[in-house]
This record gives sequence, structure tokens and C-alpha cells, in this order.
Amino acid sequence: MSTTTSPAPAGVARTTSGGRLGALSRAELTLLLRNKTALVVALLLPVALTFLVRSTVENVDLGGTGLSVGSVILAASIGFVLLFSVYANLVGFFVVRREELVLKRLRCGEPRDAEILAACALPTVVLALAQITLLTVGAVIAFDVTAPQQVVLSLLGLVMGLALAVAAAAVTAMWSRSAEAAQVTTLPLMLITFMGSGVVIPLEVLPDTFETVCGFLPFSPIMELVRGGWAGSLDAGEWLRAVVVGAAWIALAAWLVSARFRWEPRR
Repeated sequence: MSTTTSPAPAGVARTTSGGRLGALSRAELTLLLRNKTALVVALLLPVALTFLVRSTVENVDLGGTGLSVGSVILAASIGFVLLFSVYANLVGFFVVRREELVLKRLRCGEPRDAEILAACALPTVVLALAQITLLTVGAVIAFDVTAPQQVVLSLLGLVMGLALAVAAAAVTAMWSRSAEAAQVTTLPLMLITFMGSGVVIPLEVLPDTFETVCGFLPFSPIMELVRGGWAGSLDAGEWLRAVVVGAAWIALAAWLVSARFRWEPRR
């Protein structure tokens, strides 16, 4: 993925990277707020799912895991935001911008490739952070969640989760021919994550073999850091392994985007 920029015309001052990112992000935020359907789904679905999974989590035997029902529900709500508000939403946004030639036109100006993609994602990420903050406050009140025991690990997991969700969305957009197709191409990762990454059912309650295998799925280390950091159930070896595995997935996704991202419409 090229990062070269076009030279500025004579007499025209070059903009800064921060200025370009801010201007593009404001434009993307305007477009995001106009898409009422996507906005409502992204904002309300994680909230609804958080309360729906309560009965499921309460029936899970968490004895010996160091986890509580509240910490599991809180981590699940963050997982829902990462998957629905960030990942699924951004796949559609990337595809629509590409098919409408918006991304191609932006590449003809000063913005670098990374700035263009970051600007597309930034409004969604900011809204997701606000949503996570509100869900955390709600979980503390509704589910009697205690204060985080290893808050740095939970914050690290959240940052890595946002980075992975954005990068994975760009990778998925590469294989999506249209906004309608994006609703299908997002399903494999979402289903794998729901079933095997401990979004609702912690990996700690699974048999050892399944726990080990599922621990290497893309979002498994993210959920482990967020949930284990909040409950204080991770030792040094566990959180270090989670960080390494999560960073490896982020690096792989970033490399795929850099090398293979499609800027031309897939028609």
C-alpha cells in the first residue's frame, strides 16, 4: 500500500498529518450520523445483548476460575461493541466508500493511505469508546461489578481489541463486493468469535484442550485481557501470552491491509 503523497501546487501550503486526519474524520462523522439505521443498530444491539446474556452467564459454573458473573457480563458487553459497533459497521463503511470512489479520490490528494483508513475508522472508534464507558457504568450499577483488579491489562485489551477490529474490518472489506455482501462476509469471524473466543462463555470453563486451541483465535486474547484484568485472575505468564497472540493477529491484519487492500471498486 503506497504511502506517497502528491506534491502541493505552487503557492499552496501543505497540510499537516493531524490536520488532514481531523478534517477527514469530521467528514466521516457527519456521514456516520446521517446513517440512522447503522447507528441505531450499532448503539442498541450491544446493550440489548448484554442484558440478554445475563441468564446464560448466571448458569455457568465459574467456580475456580477467579471470575464473577459481573466481570463476565462486562467483558461480553465490550466484546459486543467491538464486533457490532466497530468491526461489522466499519466493513460496510469501507466497502461503500470504495465502491463510491471516495477512497480513490482521496488518494489523489495529500492524505496518505494510512490516514485515509484511520479517518474512516476514527469516528466509529470514538463512539465505541463512549458506548463502552456507558456500558461499564451500567454494568457496575446493574450487575454489581467490583472495581478492576488489574486495570492496565483491561485497558490494554481494549486498545488491542479496537486495533484488531479496525484492521480486521479492512481485511474483510477486501473480499466484500458490496455493502450487501459485507453482511455475509462478516459472519465467519463473528461466529468464530462468539463460539470460540469466550465472548459469552469464558474459555476458563471449557476442557483444557478446547481452551488451549480456542485461545489462539483472533479475539480470544482480547477477551482474556479485558475479563481477566478486571477480575484479577491472570498471572504473568497468562497475560504475556495473551498480549503476544493478540499482537501477532494485529500485525498480520495490518500487513494484509498494507499489501492487499483494494482501493478500486470491485465491479
